[in-house]
Amino acid sequence: MSGYFDHSYDNKRRFISYWYQINEILRLVPSNVLEIGIGNGMVSNYLRNRGLNVTTLDIREELSPDIVAGVLDMPLDDGAFDVVACYEVLEHIAYDSFSAALSEIYRVCGRSTVISLPDQSRAIKLLFNVPGISEKKYLVSAPRVRGIELDAYHKWEIGAKGYPLRKIIHEMETAGFSITSTYRIFEHPYHRFFILEKSRHEHIA
Repeated sequence: MSGYFDHSYDNKRRFISYWYQINEILRLVPSNVLEIGIGNGMVSNYLRNRGLNVTTLDIREELSPDIVAGVLDMPLDDGAFDVVACYEVLEHIAYDSFSAALSEIYRVCGRSTVISLPDQSRAIKLLFNVPGISEKKYLVSAPRVRGIELDAYHKWEIGAKGYPLRKIIHEMETAGFSITSTYRIFEHPYHRFFILEKSRHEHIA
């Protein structure tokens, strides 16, 4: 049916990313969740088994989302969901539509949004382990002499020529979001997460 169900797709690093995707939503303690981009259903199925009210939205009908629609025009009410999750989706649309997608996500989000995007910027891993005391993990950015080729399905990625992190952050802030945090997964630095909040007066209104 789809590459989402191929053995090669769900490798060890992706399963680690699933943990972060799920954990960031659980930390926000939402009453309801919108997941944009259902993928193989791993995240939404787990959250539902934890008792969360999850609605899925995807442009691909064959994936059986709750709502068949694209991120640029979602048939949903303003502020309909406490938390909107959009993992590894927005790089599949042309960058010219990125700001419009963010605005639409902002519209349907009631409180918080969690987004992950591919980040091809080079990262050096540092691990300090003192037995019986603590373990510290650090990712240190380093310049990349050459860019890496984009995935066949990706229109753009953070760190590719013309798409520095500061540009992506500016787009998110222009859409109205406050960025609570952004980080890359130590075990899978290719996935960068953004934890976003609506301004206080908007999600209280």
